[in-house]
Amino acid sequence: MFQALSDGFKNALNKIRFQDDEKALDRALDELKKTLLKNDVHHKAARELLKKVETQTKASGIGRQQFLDALEKSLLEILSAQGGSGFTFAQTPPTVVLMAGLQGSGKTTTTAKLAHYLKTKNKKVLLCACDLQRLAAVEQLKVLGEQVGVEVFYEENKSVQEIANNALKRAKEAQFDVLIVDSAGRLAIDKELMKELKEVKEILTPHEVLYVADALSGQDGVKSANTFNEEIGVSGVVLSKFDSDSKGGIALGITYQLGLPLRFIGSGEKIPDLDVFVPERIVGRLMGAGDIISLAEKTASVLNPNEAKDLSKKLKKGQFTFNDFLNQIEKVKKLGSMSSIISMIPGLGNMASALKDTDLENSLEVKKIKAMVNSMTKKEQENPEILNGSRRKRIALGSGLEVSEINRIIKRFDQASKMAKRLTNKKGISDLMNLMSQAKNQTPPKMR
Repeated sequence: MFQALSDGFKNALNKIRFQDDEKALDRALDELKKTLLKNDVHHKAARELLKKVETQTKASGIGRQQFLDALEKSLLEILSAQGGSGFTFAQTPPTVVLMAGLQGSGKTTTTAKLAHYLKTKNKKVLLCACDLQRLAAVEQLKVLGEQVGVEVFYEENKSVQEIANNALKRAKEAQFDVLIVDSAGRLAIDKELMKELKEVKEILTPHEVLYVADALSGQDGVKSANTFNEEIGVSGVVLSKFDSDSKGGIALGITYQLGLPLRFIGSGEKIPDLDVFVPERIVGRLMGAGDIISLAEKTASVLNPNEAKDLSKKLKKGQFTFNDFLNQIEKVKKLGSMSSIISMIPGLGNMASALKDTDLENSLEVKKIKAMVNSMTKKEQENPEILNGSRRKRIALGSGLEVSEINRIIKRFDQASKMAKRLTNKKGISDLMNLMSQAKNQTPPKMR
């Protein structure tokens, strides 16, 4: 997702070649406008973004870096809707979550993914199958629940209201930390669906109502989310199929038009492929710098304390090396789909959709990068800054890659290292090791 937007941003940036060239800025803004509208961004959101970028660029002096900084800042402002990201627990358990969405949005799968996410935080989770409209929904949730390793509550020959009520009793009696209820979906919004949802919500009095939106649905998805919000009240949105070839306008639409916070993104088909939505990191991907911090968090469960400490120091100093990269890949490949991993790696975001069905273990692309790194000396692997022209030519010959490919990858890694350093400082993380070593047991920082 977002690759078309990212490419469009690069094209807009390339319109600016000289300092203080207002005509070039106009051309860049025009290119940016075309990109936004082509990618299904609502015209009001596009107009607001263009206005912000133009004002901020002119205020700091027209130039490529100024335009880039203004675009990054403006995107961040739009994507940072009030309400926070991640998961918020109730003061007294169980935390009750009602999942809502249309059929085909990935609601049931997302329900299981959320259960897995919470289980990695050492939470006792109960799933409840209340989607009686789709014949296979209950069975699907039972299978997914078994994969995740959590209990699934379901009853036959009972109404949705009775099942929800009994599930709530079960969650309280068995002292579950979280109850997640998979509600019924429809192919389209109708009065019967909303009536049933309202009744279930009244019974559960949920702490969270999470709407699952299909990233492929564009402005139709924004309209559907708005209807659900008006009818039952939505506390946050989970954007499914984030790894798809979608245009990306729905993300900006949900935050800007509706003011609803994006809580999570589904980044692949596998159960672990659910990430907390962090605006700074998504903007980083949009700007082509990857998301090294999220990649590091994904490996928290398999990193030992010493590795976490070393990686923490390197990220803070902007010293992420090629050896670190290969080590991360080895750690992460069993934790999710290839597309979710590739989208976080600097310079490889445009490959995510093409590689979403590829086995990471046997990926030709990863093998090429490994060949490149293995063609370096140990000193070069740990110190990318010493890779001058002659060294790069030698590495290209040894790995079978073009020198231009070597240059591009090194450049992306340098950008990602700098961005990781800036983001960690910006978020005020005094010690990234805490983020790494405690990722299993802690809730992501609340932005409320």
